[in-house]
Amino acid sequence: MISKTSGYAIRGLVYLALKSSDHHKIGIHELAEELGVPQPFLGKIMQGLVRREIISSTKGPNGGFYINERTLHTPIIDVVDAIDGLGMFRRCFLGLPECDSHNPCPLHSHVVSFRDSLYDTLHSLSVQEMVAHVEQGESVLSRLPKSFGEST
Repeated sequence: MISKTSGYAIRGLVYLALKSSDHHKIGIHELAEELGVPQPFLGKIMQGLVRREIISSTKGPNGGFYINERTLHTPIIDVVDAIDGLGMFRRCFLGLPECDSHNPCPLHSHVVSFRDSLYDTLHSLSVQEMVAHVEQGESVLSRLPKSFGEST
């Protein structure tokens, strides 16, 4: 599985792709509020994506984060790489340094296909495809409303 930090980054990217433009930047307060993520933590994550040129930002009263030409075409694996690196796709599931196909740990044969499949999925899935799923109502992005599950 991907880290919570990568999950926040992906959710942030999709939200920006849905709501921002060159003329409408999204401030960190709005982004954090809409996604239900602590603002200082999300700010650091988003700045990391700016440094990797996955998104853009401007400072000032009308500043904030917004997508750039690259954002929509960015494979999700690039986001995971920017946040966590790709070591999770090479490391042993049990943390054994000598584990590989020639010297497998007890779980190696059970998880290697899952790990490879996850990598392939994240490599082929773009931000634009995720945005389309949200726009078409096939998936959700924000946290559930506080009233979810409450009877009326």
